Amino acid sequence: MNILVMGGTRFVGKPLVAKLLAEGHALTLFTRGNKPAPDGVEHLVGDRGTPEGLAALEGRSFEVIVDSSGRTLDDSRAVIERTGAPSHRFVYVSSAGVYADSELWPLDEDSPTDPASRHAGKLDTEAWLRAEGIPFTSFRPTYIVGPGNYNPVESWFFERIVHGRPVPLPGDGSTITQLGHVHDLAMAMARCIGVDAAANRIYNCSGRQGVTFKGLVHAAAVAAGKDPANVEIRSFDPAGLDKKARKAFPLRMAHFLTDITRVRRELAWEPRFDLAATLADSYANDYALRQPGNPDFSGDDALIG
Repeated sequence: MNILVMGGTRFVGKPLVAKLLAEGHALTLFTRGNKPAPDGVEHLVGDRGTPEGLAALEGRSFEVIVDSSGRTLDDSRAVIERTGAPSHRFVYVSSAGVYADSELWPLDEDSPTDPASRHAGKLDTEAWLRAEGIPFTSFRPTYIVGPGNYNPVESWFFERIVHGRPVPLPGDGSTITQLGHVHDLAMAMARCIGVDAAANRIYNCSGRQGVTFKGLVHAAAVAAGKDPANVEIRSFDPAGLDKKARKAFPLRMAHFLTDITRVRRELAWEPRFDLAATLADSYANDYALRQPGNPDFSGDDALIG
């Protein structure tokens, strides 16, 4: 198929593009041009945040559009205004962050959403695609990690463990979160294109299991080749912090666990990476290759002194 990928040269885009190329699709990548595109693809350069930046898309048409970087409805709508709706599918990366707070876990795709979420623009995009009758498949991952992750998620834990620092955790560390590997998300995105039943469907997409914050520290230590028993954990009171904030602490300080039954059943997809393999891959093929010599731990002082 003739596929436009908005992005495609970093994190989720890299394994996705590799998979789509291996399947024989004709790819066009639209990026800011900061990183080179792989061989065998057309590379359009522009800033999707400005009308002028999208000029290269005028008059083009595609069977599939993959948008992994759109944050608001305007972001994605501006692309479709220039290319027209894709004839086959619009593949979108949303976020499990759209769900409202809950006392029931795990969250499935029909769980209540939060219109005040910082990811509300993704909810708006899903609703607009459905209202416009544009066939789409949307993925709502929790925390996607792995090589190339530009968000300080697993690296936040690795830095403290590797440098012998105490790891601040909110409360008793029993809060449950959920990580998924970037390659697993990319494989699900590629697979949905060939599944007719995936049209107009929303899928949670992450690892099979949740893990407590304490369990995450343990698994990160093992991935880094350290003895978990020697890693000091310091508790802090999260009461004064926004439980969805990720400034002082990299994960939302509330349970965050989704049910991935639908994507496994309808796409015949299974995550290849469990938590241990996810963190081991991220450490060996990313963090260990780029770890800074003097990380800034000043933010920890506000949490644990």
